[in-house]
Amino acid sequence: MGSVQLQEFVAGLVGGIASVVAGHPLDTIKTRLQAGQGYGNTLKCVLTVYRNESLAGFFKGMSFPLVSIGIYSSVVFGVFSNTQRFLSQLRHGDPAAAPSLTDMTLASVVAGVISVGIGTPVELVKIRLQMQTQPYTKASVKLNSTAPGSPVYRGPIHCLRTILQKEGIPGVYRGNVAMLLRDVPGYCAYFVPYAMFCDWITPHGSISPNLSSIWVAGGVAGAVSWAVSTPMDVVKSRLQADGVYLNQYKGTLDCMLQSYQNEGLKVFCRGLLVNTVRGFPSSAAMFLGYELSLKAMKRCQTETNP
Repeated sequence: MGSVQLQEFVAGLVGGIASVVAGHPLDTIKTRLQAGQGYGNTLKCVLTVYRNESLAGFFKGMSFPLVSIGIYSSVVFGVFSNTQRFLSQLRHGDPAAAPSLTDMTLASVVAGVISVGIGTPVELVKIRLQMQTQPYTKASVKLNSTAPGSPVYRGPIHCLRTILQKEGIPGVYRGNVAMLLRDVPGYCAYFVPYAMFCDWITPHGSISPNLSSIWVAGGVAGAVSWAVSTPMDVVKSRLQADGVYLNQYKGTLDCMLQSYQNEGLKVFCRGLLVNTVRGFPSSAAMFLGYELSLKAMKRCQTETNP
C-alpha cells in the first residue's frame, strides 16, 4: 500500500479518537433514551444519569470505543478515500481527479458495508456497558446476577468474553442487519454533504478549505447523517441492549414491529434531538482531526522528500 493510501487510514484513526472524546457523553444519553426505560425526555435523562451515577455515568463504556472506534474510523475513512481514488482512476485515468457525486455515493456505500464487520462488535460492547446502571464491584454483586439494575460486565474485555461464551459469534454480531441499514444511507448522508458543504463555504480561490470551513461542514454533515440514521439506530440500539438482562427481540423485523406496536411511529425518532446535537461536535472533531493530520503527514512527507 502506497504512502498516500496509508495516510488516509492514519488520518481516520486520529479523527475517530477526536470524535469519541467530543461525542461520548451525548452518545450515552442517546443510548439510554433509545434502549432504556423510564428516562422520559432528554433533560430528564441527563439529570437522572447525573443524579444516580455522577459525571462518570456519561463516560461509561468510553475506554473501548476510544481504541476501537479509532480503528473503525480508520477503516471507514481509508476505504472511502481509496474507493473514491480507485473510481477516479477507472473513470478519468487519474486517481487525483475530482470525484463525481456518483463516485462519492458509491464510495460511501462501500465504506458503510465494510464498516459493519468492525463496527457491530464495537457498538455492541459500548451499548451493553452504557446500559449498566450501576458500577461493578465484587463486594456488591455476584457475577451471575442478572437482575435489572445489577451490573453484569466488569469492563469491555469481560463484556466481550461473556457475550462470546453465552451467545457465540452470532451474539457478537447482534444487530448487524440493523447497523447495515443504518450505516449505508448514513454514510451517504455523511461524506456527500461534507464534500458539498465544504466546497460551498470555502472562499473562492482557496486551494483547500480552512479550519472553520472544515469544522462547520463536518458538523453539518454529522447532524444530517444522524437525522437520516436515527430510525434504524433506535432498532440497532434496542437489539444490542437486548440480552443484558433478558431477551425480548427475535431479530431486526421483530424489534421494529414490537417497538411500533408498543410505542407507535414516534419510537423511531427517539434520540433524534440528541443524535443531531451530538452529531455536530462529534463529526466536526472527526473531520478536523482527519484533515489536520492528513495535512501534517503530507507536509512532513514533502519536507522529507523535497
